[in-house]
Amino acid sequence: MLAIIAIPMSAEEKKESKFKLTPSGRILIDGAVYASPDKYLFRDGMAIPEARLGVKMGYGKWSSWIDVGFAYGKIGLRNMWIQYDFNEHNNLRVGNYLQPFGYQGPTTGNNKATFEQPLASALFTPGLQLGMLYTFQNPSMYSATGFHVESNALTNVTNYPLFNQQGFTFLTRFVYRNKFAGQNGKPILHGGISLSFSTPDTHLVDNEDIHEGFTNSATFPTKVSTMTAISAVVGSSRNRFKLSPELLLGYKRFALESQYFFQTISRKYGLTSFNAHGAYVTLRTMILGGDYSYDASIAHLSHPKKNALEFVADYNYATLSDHKAKIFGGRANSFNFTLNYYFNAYITARLNYAYTYVWDREDVLPLTQNAIQLRLMVLF
Repeated sequence: MLAIIAIPMSAEEKKESKFKLTPSGRILIDGAVYASPDKYLFRDGMAIPEARLGVKMGYGKWSSWIDVGFAYGKIGLRNMWIQYDFNEHNNLRVGNYLQPFGYQGPTTGNNKATFEQPLASALFTPGLQLGMLYTFQNPSMYSATGFHVESNALTNVTNYPLFNQQGFTFLTRFVYRNKFAGQNGKPILHGGISLSFSTPDTHLVDNEDIHEGFTNSATFPTKVSTMTAISAVVGSSRNRFKLSPELLLGYKRFALESQYFFQTISRKYGLTSFNAHGAYVTLRTMILGGDYSYDASIAHLSHPKKNALEFVADYNYATLSDHKAKIFGGRANSFNFTLNYYFNAYITARLNYAYTYVWDREDVLPLTQNAIQLRLMVLF
């Protein structure tokens, strides 16, 4: 006689055995009209600057995300990571993911309030990179510490002479905030700092990779007619250090976001170190849709509610020109005004006016861009 004995599973075992598979995606559709003395450089029109399709996986304490992006006729892997949650406060992530350097760093376009990420932030924030990250958060603090390798690690094999090593970066972000920020009428008081240390990236001299350079660049804040605004290549480099304090203040329908960036690159052969910096300040007000709330898991304002209408004003400044180091990558001033309408958690419409002025760039005349832009954004 065969006996079958059923042993009930514990709640923890049931949680561990639950498997979830969720599709993810993103579509951005932009239209832009430009008006400036340099209009011949910026063509009116429409574009789909990004489309993504992927899948998210969850199994107990494990989660993963992989998606493929299509932009301007090119296809490539975007998010591609695996994460283990030790508990509700601690997790470890490995793979290709948004690096948490500064307030804008770890958030997708769905959580950013400006039409495009502030130029200063785009210039100094690493974006998607391949690495490993440990995160800890509780009601009063958030911290993330990890490292990543350079962008070329995803597209090049370590093979002399064209790519003979990988540059790497150690970084950390620490944020302190008032407990239960934005809940039950409480204000949001959030201050933080990010630090990073990097070794040089790929740098080709006579078709040989000597890994002694750093490249910084940012485009004008538009996706229909793309053009580099400021850019600098710093050769004969030893290492790079970046520091970025951040501030977030919020109360009911009003919020202020601000960040400062400082970067210094030490150089070989007695050359003067190269210094660069930038900053932005963003004012947000909710015209319709209730008060702002706070997402403690990423130390950032939460996505506004359904049918919310928001006005955003942003100013930022950035420089890649250092006269002492005799490197002139340019300086940029930018003003942005944006109306965001959040149809729901997945669909957002944005109307934007952006003014950007660039000067002090070697062999490039000063440029002005005035842009009126409209975007329909779908994220899930």
